[in-house]
Parts: sequence; C-alpha cells; structure tokens
Amino acid sequence: MRAAWYERTGDAESVLTVGEMPTPEPGDGEVRVRVHLPGVNPGDTKKRLGWQDGAMPYPRVVPHSDAAGVIDAVGPDVDADRVGRRVWVHGAQSYRAFGTAAEYVVVPDDLAVALPDEVPDELGACLGIPGITAHRAVFADGPLADSVVLVHGVLGGVGRLAAQLARRAGALVVGTVRSSGDVPAAAEIVDHVVALDTDDPAGAIRRIAPEGVDRVVEVSLSDNVRLDAAVTALGGVVVAYASRDGEPSIPFWPMLFANLTLRLVGSDDVPVEAKRAAAAELTQAAREGALHVPAVDPLPLADIARAHELVDAGSRRRVLLDPRR
Repeated sequence: MRAAWYERTGDAESVLTVGEMPTPEPGDGEVRVRVHLPGVNPGDTKKRLGWQDGAMPYPRVVPHSDAAGVIDAVGPDVDADRVGRRVWVHGAQSYRAFGTAAEYVVVPDDLAVALPDEVPDELGACLGIPGITAHRAVFADGPLADSVVLVHGVLGGVGRLAAQLARRAGALVVGTVRSSGDVPAAAEIVDHVVALDTDDPAGAIRRIAPEGVDRVVEVSLSDNVRLDAAVTALGGVVVAYASRDGEPSIPFWPMLFANLTLRLVGSDDVPVEAKRAAAAELTQAAREGALHVPAVDPLPLADIARAHELVDAGSRRRVLLDPRR
C-alpha cells in the first residue's frame, strides 16, 4: 500500500517520505479501514516536529489520527458484518505507530465509528481529535441547557465544533475571535461574537452575560486566563485544551474567590467511556446536520508536506489528504 511516514523528527519537507509499505492485517479486536480521507491536526504536525522535546516513540511513524473510510477486513472477535461499512476513525496514531496517512489503517474496533450514509467523508474525517476534544470540553462538567458558554477561537477546529455542540445542547454561546475582521465569519456559528482586539472584551462579554459565563472553552490559557477570570460566573468552569505558553501564570485570588474550576483536557487521554459518549453524540449531531466544518480540497498523499505546512500556518479550513492520489 502507499503510505507516508517519518523516521526522525523535523520540518515536514525534510522528514516526510511517501512510498510503499506492506498492507497491515487486523489482529484480535481490530478492523482494517480502507482510508478515503485522512484529516491532519496540529497535534500530528507537533509530533512530527518533535514538539516539547518529544523523541521518536517508534522507529517509523505513519502520522495522523483521524480519517473517513470503509472497513474492508476484521480480526478475530469482531463482527464480520462490519466489513463494507463506512466509518470515521479517531485516535489511530495515539500511542500507536501507524496512523491514517496511508491507503489502509488497522485500529481497535471501537476507534472506527459507524458513519451514517447522509454524512459525507469530508465531515467524517474532521470529527476525530477536534470533535472528541470539543465534546469533552463542553460536557465534562454536566448538562448545558440554559447556560452561557464562552468559546475562545471559535473559528478553529475545536472551537467551531465546541460551539456547535453547545448550541445544540441548549446553551447560549459567545464566541471570540482575534480580530474584528473575523466577526462576520464567526457570527454564523455562535449567538454573539466578541473580538479580542477591541478596547474592552471583558466588558462586551459581561454585557451579554451580566452574571458571567458558566463555562469557558479555552484555546490559549496563557493568553486569556485573566479575561476568563473576569467574565466567568461564581462556581464556573474554565476548560483549557491548549496554551501558547506551556507554563501559564494564573490570577489565583480572583479565581479562588469566584470558586472557579480549571479543567485541562488532552484528547489522547480522555477516559474511554467519555470517548465513546463523544463519538456517539458527534455522529448523531452530524447525522442531524448540526455540524459544519469547512475543509480544503483534499490534497494528494504525495503533498503531505504541503498539508502539514498549511496546518502549521494556521489554516482555518480543515486540511485533508487523499491517499488514493
């Protein structure tokens, strides 16, 4: 099969190789997926770069954790009726050497989630890491009906899905964007948009939610934590899944007096039952037409370095590959 891989960390153009590898066979409790569209995440490019001084976890890594495709073979103890079924895949390269940047990928059965006929591959390939992260950030602390949720970076992969899930659950959603020029695009996703380059974003949020927001979905804790402390309601929750500064300082006393909870979410290590609940709800929301994720036209697998560069440059459209080209 055709696949892409790297055997050392570094910049995309230098370390990524495209070539032929043996087609994998599924083992106990596994399925093999013929990959139609792999999705590329910032976490994939960080691993390739050796971010946080990460060493190579395996001699060879086929990157990417997300994809849409069709099950074409199953291992022992897996229902043979799954063969021929469309699926979306998440976590393929989480603690595993071989991900979805290939014509075929083998994953544990429960990481290949049934994809309804009415959901296109382009959306299925976008549900994995961003969707699991968004769901956990939104729902880890209970129901959302009649609450106010603040989603930072609402035009990003996780933020967009978090906002759509929160609105579907009955929350009023306030989204932030970095600049005023991004407000029109974000207005299609949330109930209210606040640009962080305005004079008083905290005041703008407080005018929308005078009692404060109940939950914050945070894309950059180090940049926004003081704003979060200023706008979160008594007893509220700030859920962070990323931070520009890896050692952020926090306004301890204001957060303490407000009895705030700070929750950190890493998608690879979300509890198994929470991942299953997230997969089920993401699939249902996609079936209902409640999730919309813009994506670039899929790039050929041979252009994987270009795909990684687009992600690293901050593409707001999901970057997809086509291993069949």
